[in-house]
Parts: sequence; structure tokens; C-alpha cells
Amino acid sequence: MINIKRLWRRRKKLIVAFIAAAGSFLVGVTMPVNLRADRPEPPSPAKVVAVSQLQIQNPSPKVGKVKQAIDRRVAFSQQAIEQLQENRFDSALPSLFRGTTLRQARLDSQQKAIALTFDDGPWPRTTEQILDILKKNNIKATFFWVGRYLQAFPELGKKVAAADHAIGNHTWNHQYHQYNYRGAAREIDRTTSLIQEVTGVKTSMFRPPGGILTNGLVNYAQKNNYATIMWSADSLDWRSSTQSLMENVMRQANSGGIVLMHDGGGDRSRTVQALPKIISRLRKEGYRFVTVPELLQMEERHLKQQETAQR
Repeated sequence: MINIKRLWRRRKKLIVAFIAAAGSFLVGVTMPVNLRADRPEPPSPAKVVAVSQLQIQNPSPKVGKVKQAIDRRVAFSQQAIEQLQENRFDSALPSLFRGTTLRQARLDSQQKAIALTFDDGPWPRTTEQILDILKKNNIKATFFWVGRYLQAFPELGKKVAAADHAIGNHTWNHQYHQYNYRGAAREIDRTTSLIQEVTGVKTSMFRPPGGILTNGLVNYAQKNNYATIMWSADSLDWRSSTQSLMENVMRQANSGGIVLMHDGGGDRSRTVQALPKIISRLRKEGYRFVTVPELLQMEERHLKQQETAQR
């Protein structure tokens, strides 16, 4: 006789096993679906762009403040760069002196400022030697360039500008003959354009070759708002010995003075030899060295002070 209890226990075990197997099957099938349902799909590129644009248009308060600060800093930096370039190379020459001819600045004798200027460059070797001397002595000078030499040696021109020296126009060909208006325009405009092209400097200073004021060049320069920069102390370095040119400078030096020397146009080794001694002696006499634009800025301030004192 079959034991009914034993048969029931055996059937119970089969039922439990079936339920367990069915449960495992269901878990295996449904688990990946549930996991995929819980994990979001990666956004499409279109969604990324749309969200990014939305965030830019509607940034959070914190992100918005950071962005505004960065924008202000970038704008300020750009403005500072543009202002520095403008002040250094163009507007630093006061409008008061545009269209005029100057031999020196009118300063209080106690100021004792003087400007070193160099003509006829840029010139191989000599210009770099003079740049090295000026750098060693922490001096900024003013260079008046001949256009065709700048065309031949543009890298030298870039070095002068990179060292923050002031730059002026000294015509294209450095010739002394008479010019009509059109010829003067070619000599001056072509040089100014090349200076700006090579260095980024827009100069408003002109110095006539040989200091000639009556051959048409200065007439054109003044009508086109250049300041014609002459000199008060001529080193005569193109014909003098090292000792003589040094004495020439020292004898004529005065407050507000503009010193004429040369870095190009020929052998300027005597100028290179004399320059450190000239600098040393002028410093011992209390002079400080400035560019021509800086010198004229000082005169402008001096004139305004005089006007204020007279009121």
C-alpha cells in the first residue's frame, strides 16, 4: 500500500522545485530589461547642443557671475593693450605739436630730461649694438628710419619696436633735392606705411634728411599733421672722432634737449664706442633719458602748469 504521506511530500518537493525554476527564469528575463530601463540612454548630439545653448542663454547664478567676470577681464585686457599701443606710438605725441617744427622741449631747468635720437637706420650690426647699450642702461630712445633700409632689414625694425623705442619717419630715400608735393608724398607716406606694416607703429614724427626745411618735405609733413622733429645737440658723429662727438653732445646738452646721432647710413662704430660714455656723463650731470614723445608730453604738462599759475 502506497504511503500517502510519502507521496504528498514527494509532490510538494516537485512543486517547490518548479516554482523555484520558474522564478529563476523570470528573473533572468526581466532583470536586463529593468536594468536598461533604469539606466538613461546617452543623449544625442542634437540634445547636447540644445542643452548647451540653453545653459549659455540661461546660466545658473554662479556660472553667470563667473562668465561676467571673465568677460570684464578680457575686455579690460584688450582695452589696456589698445590704449598702451595708442599712447606709446601715436597719441603719446600731444596734438599741440602736430604740424609744428621743434628743436627741443621747453621745460623747467630742474627737470633735466633729454632725448637721444638715432637716424638713418635700421642698419646691420650697428642698430643691434646700440639697442644692447640702451637696454643695458635701461634707456628708451627715438629712431628715425629710412624706408628703403627698413624694407631691406625688417627684422631689425621689429627688434627696435619690440624694445619699446619710439619711431619716426626719415623719408624713403634720404635725398636732399627739391620735392614737389607729389614727390614729398611718396617719400613720406611710403615710409610711414611700411613702418606700420612691419611694426604696427603709426608714427606722426618726421625728421627731414640733413635737417633741410625748405625742399618741400617739411611743407608736406606739416600739412599732413606730422610734428617735424629737429635737434638741439648735434653730435656730428658722421665726421667726428669718438672723443669729439662725445664732447659735442656734452657741450650742447640742456634740459629738454634732443640729441642727434646715427645708427645707420655708414660706419657708425664711433657712435657705438662713444654712446656708453655719453650716457654715463649725462647721468652724472643729473639727466634722465626719455623718448621724444615723452619729452613733448612733459612740455605740455609744463605749459598747462604755467597757464594755471597765471590765472
